[in-house]
This record gives sequence, structure tokens and C-alpha cells, in this order.
Amino acid sequence: MAAAITIEGISKRYQIGLRTQTYQTLRDTIMAAVKRPFQRLAGLKGNGPAAGTFWALRDVSFEVQKGEVIGIIGRNGAGKSTLLKILSRITEPTEGFAKLKGRVASLLEVGTGFHPELTGRENVYLNGAILGMHKVEIDRKFDEIVTFAETEKFLDTPVKYYSSGMYVRLAFAVAAHLEPEILIVDEVLAVGDQAFQKKCLGRIQQVAQGDGRTVLFVSHNMGAVKNLCARAVYLKDGKLARVGPTESVIDDYINSGFAQSDTDLSKRGRFPGLTPVLVSFTSQPIGGGARPVCGSTIEFQIGLNLRDVLKNAAVGVALSADNGQRILSFDTRLEMGLITIPSGPRTVRCRVEHLPLSPGHYTIDVGVASGGRPLDYVEHAGAIDVEFADFYGTGQTHLPHESRILHRSDWEI
Repeated sequence: MAAAITIEGISKRYQIGLRTQTYQTLRDTIMAAVKRPFQRLAGLKGNGPAAGTFWALRDVSFEVQKGEVIGIIGRNGAGKSTLLKILSRITEPTEGFAKLKGRVASLLEVGTGFHPELTGRENVYLNGAILGMHKVEIDRKFDEIVTFAETEKFLDTPVKYYSSGMYVRLAFAVAAHLEPEILIVDEVLAVGDQAFQKKCLGRIQQVAQGDGRTVLFVSHNMGAVKNLCARAVYLKDGKLARVGPTESVIDDYINSGFAQSDTDLSKRGRFPGLTPVLVSFTSQPIGGGARPVCGSTIEFQIGLNLRDVLKNAAVGVALSADNGQRILSFDTRLEMGLITIPSGPRTVRCRVEHLPLSPGHYTIDVGVASGGRPLDYVEHAGAIDVEFADFYGTGQTHLPHESRILHRSDWEI
């Protein structure tokens, strides 16, 4: 089978600490020449601006066959989005090359290619044209796109008034219905609701299996990757850690310590439009022991740094199993209603007694909302490994499906 995508030795280097070069006037050129000797002297004294390089990708090579759905996994900062931007021709690699055979449609960020002042209808045609589609082709698919996106009522409304969910529904619908040979989908689907995510995954399956097109699928949802992809690519620290069967690659990813508690959340990746107020996260078993056990008490500590007082606020913690299935959620609204959080640095504590989890590895997401809208959200802020304990005195562990019940938590703001 012919390769639809061939990636050979791709590396991407970014400059750190240097200003972007801009156009200069004659006056700027003269002043720069006058200042240069003094700048060099300052540099010799160690007072110059710090400059360096950062390799987002380093010598990545693999192939994707025509009609294959391949998953790309790795923690935030592993180089996944940089790789997709190179494949989408948004940025060029520093080293290496990529060959793509066929028309490419990319969904990398919410509303990519949308003009905020244009209506949903106009943006469908604009985005389709950007993807290389003719008007006749867009006309033929238009009704199907709008029905899938569920935006009929707002079709003639400028998209600047759309919510992020409406943005992503319409953007995905355009990219998935205009028949590209290669479809590149980043984690943007995570901003949609659960029903729409399920619909999108079904559409991706149809695109790959029914239409025989090639799909690159980036996600932190291991369940979705397992269901969609026969093979997966694991990126770690910008390097190719492994390519192979999805199940074994995911096992390597999970066992590599990718989601161990990361106390510094300020540098973690975010979805577009969020305000980074979450700065740290830790989890700590209460009552001894390095790891929590079935039925034990655990405390989550969420560090915030707010510029202003946050009113009508809520803080939440969610735990998911290795397959991406959400198991438990704890939220201040359930225990305290909406709260006010003072400005400045603050640690919010959530204590959970009788932890209702079976033995296993669980990833933890943390979020803050204000006025009913997400303010900040960090996926895989940390993780816990729950060990066996005969909590009920019966020799049996807590069953996984029982973990989905509402469970009480105590919060301290």
C-alpha cells in the first residue's frame, strides 16, 4: 500500500529570547549602528539579553499509509502540535522534510480559517475555499455540513458571536465533509460537549473506513485513540519514542510516568481563549503511605494566582481511567454553591474520604469557571496510582462502574 504521508528526519528549532525582526527605517538603522558597540560591551559583562534555542521536534521519522487512521499521543509540550503545523504547511521544519500525497484539511485550533465578521454561511464557503474546494463542491455538501454542525439557527449570524462550542462544531463539519484525502485533527474536539465528541469520532471512522481517507488524530483521550486507530505514534520531549500497535504504544505512554503530578502548571498548554490562573497541582494521600489505596483519604491541592477577585466561581477536579473514561468529578458547586475567590496567590484544597476507586492508574484534570463559563482548564495536571486494599473486609475491591456515583468531597478555599 502506498504511503500517504512520509516524514523523514523532521526537526524544528525555535529561537528563545530574541525579538522578531521587523522592517526598519533609515533612522532605526543609524541608531542601531550607534548602539551596537555598547550592546556588545553589555553582552561581555553578562548583562545582554538571554538568547538560545529550543528544539520542539528532533529527528522524527515515520510513514502513514493511505486510508490509515493513526493516533499521535504524548503529554503537552511533546511536539504534537508542532508536527501537525509542519504537515499542514503552517510552519516549515528546520531540518528534514514531509511528503503528503493528496489534498489536506487541518483542524488545529477552534475557528482556524474563520473570519469573525463574516456569518457562519459565509465562513463555510471561505473555509472551503481555503481548503481548495470549488464552489460547486461546497454547494453540494452545504446542507450536510450545517446539519452536522447543528448551527442552522445561527447560520446568518457573524461567527464572532459564536460560543467556542459552535465554532468547533462548524469548523469540524467543514473540514470533515469537504472530502480531503488527508484529514488532520488536533485536540480541539475536547472543547465540544460529550454528544458532539461522539458524533465527531463517528464521522472520523466513516471518513477513514467508509471513504478510505487518511486521518492523523491527536488526542489525550486514550479510549478514543484505541477505538479509532490501529497504530499510534508516541512523542516524548520532541522525539519519537515509539511507533506501533495502539494498545502497546499506549501502555508505554502510560507507564512512562507521563502524567505524574506536575506542580508547575503555569507553562502547560491550554485551549485557545482560556486565562492561565492555575499555577500548581499536587495530590497527597492522608494517613500514611506513598500511594492512595482503595477507600483511603486523599487531598488535592490546587494553586491559583488571580489578578482580580473572582466572583460566581467554581473549582473542579476530574479523574479519568487509562481508557479516557471519566470516572469521578469533584466540584465546589456541589458542596458550596458558587463561591468568591480573593485575588492573589491561593491554594484550594479538596479532601476526599473513602476514595471509591479500584486499583489502577488515573489521570487528573483541573478546572476553574466563572459566571458559568470556563476560565482555565488543564488536562493531565497530575495522576495517581491506586493500590489494592480490602476496604469492605470482603476480599473484593471497589467495582469500576460503582465509581461513577456522586461522591462527597470537602473543600477549603
